[in-house]
Amino acid sequence: MAELQAIKLKYVDAQDILAGKNLVVLPDALSDPRLDALSDAALANTKSNLSGFVSSKSTPTSHQANIFSTTNAAAQSATDPLTDEIVGNIDLQYYGAVGFGNETHPQQLSVIIDTGSADLWAPVNCSDCVNPQYQANASSTYTDTGVPFNVTYGSGNVGGTLAHDKISIGGLEIDKQYFGAVTHVSSDFNDDPISGLIGLAFSSIATSGEPTFFENLIMQDKVSAPFFSVYLTRRKASGSMITLGGYDTSKAVGPLIWVPVISKTYWTVQFDGAVVEGKNVTGDLHAAIDTGTTLIYLSQAVASAIYANIPGAGPAANYDSNFFSFPCNSKPTISLVLGGNNFDLSIQDFNLGQDGDGSKNCIGGIVGLDDTFMEGFAIIGDEFLKSWYSVYDYSHEARVGFAPSVNNMQ
Repeated sequence: MAELQAIKLKYVDAQDILAGKNLVVLPDALSDPRLDALSDAALANTKSNLSGFVSSKSTPTSHQANIFSTTNAAAQSATDPLTDEIVGNIDLQYYGAVGFGNETHPQQLSVIIDTGSADLWAPVNCSDCVNPQYQANASSTYTDTGVPFNVTYGSGNVGGTLAHDKISIGGLEIDKQYFGAVTHVSSDFNDDPISGLIGLAFSSIATSGEPTFFENLIMQDKVSAPFFSVYLTRRKASGSMITLGGYDTSKAVGPLIWVPVISKTYWTVQFDGAVVEGKNVTGDLHAAIDTGTTLIYLSQAVASAIYANIPGAGPAANYDSNFFSFPCNSKPTISLVLGGNNFDLSIQDFNLGQDGDGSKNCIGGIVGLDDTFMEGFAIIGDEFLKSWYSVYDYSHEARVGFAPSVNNMQ
């Protein structure tokens, strides 16, 4: 319920953003054709047959272990372990460590990994912050520009000034990375075991107006491939990871399927609809692939059409009209259709638990929002990504790749 309200804040400007209004101009270097060659070379540098990387028009049914090989030439990739914050049976959010400052041992702060936004921020001299802060006075390269910095996210809002300093993840670092040095955070953030957030969407939507950390890695030739990859565990606190400039061989068990990005703002792909119990539901939406969101959000009309094809499903008894329930003893088959490809949704992630004590109905993880707010738009969160190892590639005019996650074997 809390995330549903938060989504309305995080994506309040989504319609304008997707319409191309008030966007920051992306650096030309991020559209350089040479990125295609770098990505292709990284994909070719595998121990398995290249056919594993060919796009498919259907969901893979066979499992082939280790189709990827990790690219780590000249230390030009880095893997950051992520922690899964689990509340009840819900994988709420995933966070990892980012280094701040020019010390021999940078200050490590835990930040949410968010492909649905494009700013990095951390608390500095924040009087109402309860989690660890960046001690900027310990860094000789820290600069506060004095430019106001204010962002509203799904889980609250932060405010402060724009600063820059050396930022690092693993062995990869940027000397002058802009970030929000926030002096205020809403109470929502103090409820979480994190200090900040790193946005990994396109900098066209960055409040700072500056390139993201990963974009700077690409433009400064510090990664061997212009993509990063994300693996999310299911109800395991440890084991999740993000790999910058490469991918992990052990996390994918099937071929990689590429879906073109249709808006370089969020990681936006075409949502064609869904297949529910063998029946087609039409979508025709722009879908943001968002590691910083827990569930799947569609317009109320599309969500209703999906549940209409699940026997026994209907409005949730103990929640508002945005939520739906279905018989707990059923296991409906649901696939999301993205860019013409079918991607199965795991019942383990779709079933959020009982609709009240003793209820025989369970809440579904596809949530409806006001048709006007969600007109032509969808948000695909971790509920989907736990089944699909995801790759976010700036090359080939930008694309997102999905391969069946090793979670599917468990």
